[in-house]
Amino acid sequence: MHGSRITAVGHYQPAGILTNEDLAGMVDTSDEWIRSRVGIRTRRIAGPDEPVDELAGHAAAKALAAAGLTPADVDLVLVATSTAVDRSPNMAARVAARLGIPGPAAMDVNVVCAGFTHALATADHAVRAGSASRALVIGADKMSEVTDWTDRTTCVLVGDGAGAAVVEAGAPGQEPGIGPVLWGSVPEMGNAVRIEGTPPRFAQEGQSVYRWATTRLPAIARQACERSGLEPADLAAVVLHQANLRIIEPLAGKIGAVNAVVARDVVESGNTSAASIPLAFSKLVERGEIGTGDPVLLFGFGGNLSYAGQVVRCP
Repeated sequence: MHGSRITAVGHYQPAGILTNEDLAGMVDTSDEWIRSRVGIRTRRIAGPDEPVDELAGHAAAKALAAAGLTPADVDLVLVATSTAVDRSPNMAARVAARLGIPGPAAMDVNVVCAGFTHALATADHAVRAGSASRALVIGADKMSEVTDWTDRTTCVLVGDGAGAAVVEAGAPGQEPGIGPVLWGSVPEMGNAVRIEGTPPRFAQEGQSVYRWATTRLPAIARQACERSGLEPADLAAVVLHQANLRIIEPLAGKIGAVNAVVARDVVESGNTSAASIPLAFSKLVERGEIGTGDPVLLFGFGGNLSYAGQVVRCP
């Protein structure tokens, strides 16, 4: 068995921008209220003719191009999403059809905000076991479709987008580029973040999630570093689920990653659920804020009160 590595990343956001001022004209809120409580200034909103698989396909195509690969090189497609409208075909199959990937294993992963890091671990395991050679791992969500735009406690949070990573087997003797995953959940608190009903709507118990994320998760994130044989101070970057700046900043500080760049894409993108980690990670790479081989902690948490994190090496 050989380890796997991320060889390229890519991201996509729709063109439509929704500002805090726009929201102030829709519900009883203001730019100051939103920024002081969640840190968000803008978010991208997809149009009615932009389904989840289209967002995912754009991000995946960019990642493939960055890796210098063709669709025929891919044999596994994983899409982390919780906003697919249809049950079948799944988003992974639709992305494969959009890109012209011939005959891949195609699976969706629904772990909401922790979906991408769960899917990344699954791809790593498949490559290590020899059941896949090259995988496309995508996080994509259209949160605007499951949002009650009259509820000021939730509509100010969400955005749409996608991020993708190409995962390949490492060379014999090469250090693995994706560390062991640390994952789990708190099922008895699963109702704290929900997308349910007909039509489905996003709802959460904000204070419960905040307390859980800022008190329980720092120790878990540190354990993810330990599994990779690193101290938090060794990290070049920390990419947490982009839920709320008031969660991200305390959590990053409590992890102890004192030398790391902390992704704060939530400010301009909002909470994009499963898309948030690959979207923020891809932007750090694109801007050159982290370099090839740098150790980066990816840590997803939220929906289902699930979590998953691993240290990866920057492509």
